[in-house]
Amino acid sequence: MRQSIRQWAAAMGVAATIFTSWAHAQAGVVPNGAEREAAVKAAQAAQIEGPAEIKLRDQAVLKLPAAYVWVPEPAARRLMKSMGNHPDDRELGLVFPKSADQNWVIVAEYEPAGYIKDDDAKKWNVEDLLKSLQDGTQEANKDRKERGFAELEIIGWVEKPTYQASDHRLIWSIAARHKGDTSGQSQNINYNTYALGRDGYITMDLITGQSTIGADKAHVQAVLGALQFTDGKRYEDFNASTDKVAAYGLAALVGGLAVKKLGLLALATGFFLKFAKVIALTVAGGVGIFRKFFKGKSQ
Repeated sequence: MRQSIRQWAAAMGVAATIFTSWAHAQAGVVPNGAEREAAVKAAQAAQIEGPAEIKLRDQAVLKLPAAYVWVPEPAARRLMKSMGNHPDDRELGLVFPKSADQNWVIVAEYEPAGYIKDDDAKKWNVEDLLKSLQDGTQEANKDRKERGFAELEIIGWVEKPTYQASDHRLIWSIAARHKGDTSGQSQNINYNTYALGRDGYITMDLITGQSTIGADKAHVQAVLGALQFTDGKRYEDFNASTDKVAAYGLAALVGGLAVKKLGLLALATGFFLKFAKVIALTVAGGVGIFRKFFKGKSQ
């Protein structure tokens, strides 16, 4: 497993170099090779192999299955930063596969947004959600274009938004690419999963390629299923007389409707910055490089 982290970091280092414009905007500079190597070593030293119980702050416990490895903070944040990303206090850690035949990573974060009301899940229109995402991306592209960065476009759903009210889990996924690129070279997948709690929500975002999403999504679903909020922090523990309620509903977590309904520019900005972070790891050959480097990880 130590070698797999090294191979992933090497692959993402190449991808980060390809996307220096994005990295410059997010982190100022692309970290040098020495820092990247140090970050990899720190991740290797800190890794926890499953089966294991991982405490996620004071919110939840992840019962990590045997097939996976967890890289905790601050090592995970340092590794992400060394790849040209700009992690923040929401970061919880990273999940890697133990298998030498798999080449994906899960980014875990916690957002203390407050209690998310889920009433809108009963009546949302997924095509409206997609249109909102596309419109929001177009709006964000104005700023990207002014700063000389490549514009993005949403192609469509990889998995339409589904919400399980029984365990308060949300899953959705879209495919994106550089605007106008019809070659398929830059089409990559963000597979997003959410677990709602009393004080906010935990996300488990899978980074992978289009050709492997069918198999890889089972892993993030397994990790999501292994996550349980602690007593007092569960969605059901909400107290309307004392607890903070988020200013937006469940549809906002899919990205676009909150902008139209509530005018939450800050939310939209946060969403697209996060989306850009994931894209930076994988677009335009990044996934291909990702696979190439992972082939040798069992050596």
